[in-house]
Amino acid sequence: MIERARAVLSADSRLAATRAGRALRRPHNWAQLAKFCTVGASGYVVNLAVYSGLVIGLGVDYRVAAVCSFLVAVTNNYTWNRLWTFRAQRGHIAYQGARFLVVATVALIANLALLELLVRLGAGKIPAQAVAIVLVTPLNFIGNKLWSFRR
Repeated sequence: MIERARAVLSADSRLAATRAGRALRRPHNWAQLAKFCTVGASGYVVNLAVYSGLVIGLGVDYRVAAVCSFLVAVTNNYTWNRLWTFRAQRGHIAYQGARFLVVATVALIANLALLELLVRLGAGKIPAQAVAIVLVTPLNFIGNKLWSFRR
């Protein structure tokens, strides 16, 4: 039992010495994650509203609707993340915008793959999109934190 406790403490101290471990101890990073999630929640609502309107209201194919709703939501998210979440890391708007778009495109590809998989497994198109967005969020945050808006 004591040996197991020592092994866990040793693993914890190794994590604490890593870049990720140091980042986890900084309150600023947690505040930034909370802001990112708040912006993401607004983007989530925008994405699902546009997606639902296109699929249900206009009868657009769910894959096309996913791309269209992504474009609207990514514009919302970039604006708010630049102005609020990563305000201290603002660089050139076009440079950061291009990086943000690359990260968002990778997230879109992952989202489309998950959406297609969930729909093929029998999930409804709206719930499938809701789940796919949530599953892709960590990838999106890490890409934007470490690349799009890095100092």
